[in-house]
Amino acid sequence: MRVDGRDITVSGDLLQPLHRRTNDILRLLIATVVLAIIVMSSLVTRQDWVALEESISDILGVLTPAQSNLVYLVYGLAIVALPFVILIGLIATRQFKLLGAYAAAGLIAILALSITSNGIAAPQWHLDLSERLNTTLSQFLDDPRWIAMLAAVLTVSGPWVPARWRRWWWTLLLAFVPIHLVVSAVVPARSLLGLSAGWFVGALTVLVVGTPALEVPLAAAVRALGRRGCTVSELRVVRPAGPGPLLMSAFCTDGNGPAVVEMYGPNQRIGGALRQLWRYLTLRNDETAPLQTSMRRAVEHRALMAIAIGDLELSNTTTMAVAALDRGWTLYAHTDADGEPLTAAVPVDVPWRALRALHGHQISHGDLRAGAITIVDGKAVFGGFGHAEYGASDAQLQSDVAQLLLTTTALHGAQAAVAAASAAFGADTVLTASRRLSKSAMPQRLRKSVSDAKAVMSTARDEVKRHTGAERIQAETVTRFSRSQLVQLVLLVALVYVAYPFISTVPAFFAELSSANWWWALLGLAVSALRYVGAASALWACALEKVSLLNLTIMQVAATFAATTTPAGVGGLALSTRFLQKSGLGTLRATAAVALQQSVQVITHVTLLIFFAAFAGASANLERFVPSATVLYLIGGAALGVVGAFLFIPKARRWLATAVRPRLSEVAHDLAELAREPKRLALIVIGCATSTLGAALALWASVEAFGGDTSFVTVTVVTMIGGTLASAAPTPGGVGAVEAALIGGLAAFGVPAAVAVPSVLLYRVLTCWLPVFIGWPVMRWLTRNDMI
Repeated sequence: MRVDGRDITVSGDLLQPLHRRTNDILRLLIATVVLAIIVMSSLVTRQDWVALEESISDILGVLTPAQSNLVYLVYGLAIVALPFVILIGLIATRQFKLLGAYAAAGLIAILALSITSNGIAAPQWHLDLSERLNTTLSQFLDDPRWIAMLAAVLTVSGPWVPARWRRWWWTLLLAFVPIHLVVSAVVPARSLLGLSAGWFVGALTVLVVGTPALEVPLAAAVRALGRRGCTVSELRVVRPAGPGPLLMSAFCTDGNGPAVVEMYGPNQRIGGALRQLWRYLTLRNDETAPLQTSMRRAVEHRALMAIAIGDLELSNTTTMAVAALDRGWTLYAHTDADGEPLTAAVPVDVPWRALRALHGHQISHGDLRAGAITIVDGKAVFGGFGHAEYGASDAQLQSDVAQLLLTTTALHGAQAAVAAASAAFGADTVLTASRRLSKSAMPQRLRKSVSDAKAVMSTARDEVKRHTGAERIQAETVTRFSRSQLVQLVLLVALVYVAYPFISTVPAFFAELSSANWWWALLGLAVSALRYVGAASALWACALEKVSLLNLTIMQVAATFAATTTPAGVGGLALSTRFLQKSGLGTLRATAAVALQQSVQVITHVTLLIFFAAFAGASANLERFVPSATVLYLIGGAALGVVGAFLFIPKARRWLATAVRPRLSEVAHDLAELAREPKRLALIVIGCATSTLGAALALWASVEAFGGDTSFVTVTVVTMIGGTLASAAPTPGGVGAVEAALIGGLAAFGVPAAVAVPSVLLYRVLTCWLPVFIGWPVMRWLTRNDMI
């Protein structure tokens, strides 16, 4: 390369030939949204759309017929010639690799809009000059397939051609809207559909084939370095541009060491802006730095921080040049990092003393990986500064301490790292900062810099607790919404979803309540409360009586809320496990206790179902509950297919062997151990039976409240069948499936619909909806008291 009469050697690949930019992804997302909006609006407001266009056309359509024909003629010729002009432009710029993408995008756009209910309708384009020329050209102007093809090839060729050409071509294509209105012709909605569909196809094609590398203004970079006293003789590419900047080594003729040149391209602006915006939306204000308005401002901030920290003699680099170059590029040049890398051979207190000096001037670093710290003459100095802040907040300073705790623990061990941190900052500061030793608070770049970051953070927290005498360390909440708040929000949305079908039946249900016997309803409410005592007793025995039975009973009310608002009741199981963990049980022990309780619950439920079904079968016909032979064959075939798939697919077979089999073995072992303890087994079985029979008693009392006449045995069978459906139904809490099963079951045993429907609704109010609405504040109370 020759710059200002000097030959400069350039070695290495400057840019990757093709890469997918952030704006390519954004273009596809925006095109998808625009296409969806146009499709929905054309379907919903088709008549209003046509009427609006006709009214606008009447206002703007001021041209005479002769003028309209002339405009149509000129514009039609331009639109017909446009794709060929684009093709010639690509050939003229020698973009031969793009011709395949050009043709594919055009054909896909035409094909997508040619699909009809009768198959694929071929375009009827022709140039019959025996007709009027403007009439011949109108077939292209009014055909959405031609508009879609133009939009697709324009989008594909845009990144490869000069911006001036691209702007003129898009202006010419989009001009069909005002031209249609001016000549008093309605703009067809299908033409806008063609425009949006073509843009979507083109954006998708660009994302698949990639976009070209931009020309790098190396000459401008060399001149910028020359103005700062570095006469460049050679440039060597260390890393091509991609997700990060173009990284080069510049060798100066004055004999000094090579300069590190970082060049940020215009394609990195959107990615950096989106990352800043995401951090701003997800993290609290004191966790985020002020938003940078441009890539140049972000680079300037990094260079200025290097100068400020260099004045404290704590920087291992010196800023040489920052400059805005042609074509949207930004240059940042600095000296190579001084010193030796930070290793385990360096005393652990060295980096902590340097960080204490940095914090003494209210400066945070924000990226304290081992690679960002070097040792010069026995003193630690820093590099990077991409996340450094002057006048840092307390949260940013605490984050620095946590980051260095992670780094030094990985190098020297937890005991030495915590002792050095306490000596530099004090035990209280280290204890506060250790709250950030979590996955959410520790940046991903720090977690990736050490092996097994999760174990290292856990070891460091344990050592901080031992060193400071703290009983526990509560993780710092760095996001705007905590995990528990998000879970509660999801549960509330699910609650609204599952409650909506019930709300529509409320008026009729309240009308029936006037004839109900309230004493039976109160009895149903009382016996339904026994379910929580029974479930809590069973889980208490499964947990080896190591938790509070009273708190466990209260937790069962909150578990009802969580179970009702999640499919198959998984929320209740997760809440029970979390409660046991917070009560002092280990993760494995808590999970095993919940699994054991659920296993005994299933066994007890099935046993009671068989017993009561056999008892009821002596006096009632249960054949209506048995599926037909065809359904049984289908279920059996599907089950065999699932088993065969798990046996023949290697990944599924490994999952069974590594994930499912050990858990089943653990549950079987716990059941065998439980069989050797009759008192504990009896308590668990009685608790599980109480939970099942309490629901049956509540339904029986509800039936009696509305004057029903049926036996407790038959109601128990119906209740247990409804409970089985609730666990299998995909809706949260089994809403819909349970009601239908219970009403149908009662009707099968001769209960009239006028009694069965309000009885089931009352039963669901007593056993489902009242506990759900009470469970929400109970769950909040448990959260405030750190029980879940």
